[in-house]
Amino acid sequence: MDSSAGKSDPADADLIGMLERGRTQFLALIEPVRPDLHRYCARMTGSIADGEDVVQEALARAYYELSQLKELPLLRPWLFRIAHNRAIDHWRHESYRQAEPLDAAMDVADEPAREPDKVLARHQAVRAALSCFLELAPAQRGCVILKDVLDHSIDEIAVELNLSVPAVKAALHRGRATLHRLSEASPVPPPIRAHSPALVRYSTLFNAHDWDGIRTLLADDVRLDLVSRRKAAGRREVGAYFTNYESVHGWRVAPVWLDGREVLAVRRDAQSAGPDYFIELAWRGALVVVIRDFRYVPYIAREACFEFTAG
Repeated sequence: MDSSAGKSDPADADLIGMLERGRTQFLALIEPVRPDLHRYCARMTGSIADGEDVVQEALARAYYELSQLKELPLLRPWLFRIAHNRAIDHWRHESYRQAEPLDAAMDVADEPAREPDKVLARHQAVRAALSCFLELAPAQRGCVILKDVLDHSIDEIAVELNLSVPAVKAALHRGRATLHRLSEASPVPPPIRAHSPALVRYSTLFNAHDWDGIRTLLADDVRLDLVSRRKAAGRREVGAYFTNYESVHGWRVAPVWLDGREVLAVRRDAQSAGPDYFIELAWRGALVVVIRDFRYVPYIAREACFEFTAG
């Protein structure tokens, strides 16, 4: 009988350690760009949470591609090009609307006099609801976000989206005009919605630091995604995650609506101007099957428009 059966190979541990160090170095490299990537992807998908999903997919793709390259590319345009393609894939997969070819704006004459005032266009783009951007075709959406929200140049956008400069200008013209029209429409007030009893119970237990009570709500196959940090599965492993919260004091959660979804807004301090981040739960009946905790991507809350409604 082989005495080494069941024993871990030291070489495996060395390989895992090397991969983890590489991942850590990669995340440090792209950290300055990541908040802008999320601002872009959130508007491309029309959702704060979906935007972060696309960022995660884009970074995973970038990490893979990086291992195939002989030299480091210009970081920002390379990452935005990958993020744009992932966002388009997501948009088409979700079937928000029939996809329009990226160069569909080419048939519009480049007439700056017909565009809304550029300062006004930037103001409208920054303040527009995320869902408004879904009314724009992909090329228009990408160009307006990059130019009027993130202040990229026309030439930079052409490289990032793999478009010609005339195509970028035409897409900007049409996208700005559509966004201007949408901004002139009377906003529809969000409906008053009560929160689900399950989420209210979870938040009550959390605020009471009743971690054992919360653990009773976990399904046997519950999964945890501590976004950008680690994943876990099963009641035992996920249950241990709550020990992170046992050591903190003064943190409170509250049920809120975000992009039409129920989430828990988290405040580290009662005096905070707004939530620091949020936690999203998925349920199977009365049991939690997925926990997505955005604690380690705090930039996500800067773009969030939380609706504090009847609970």
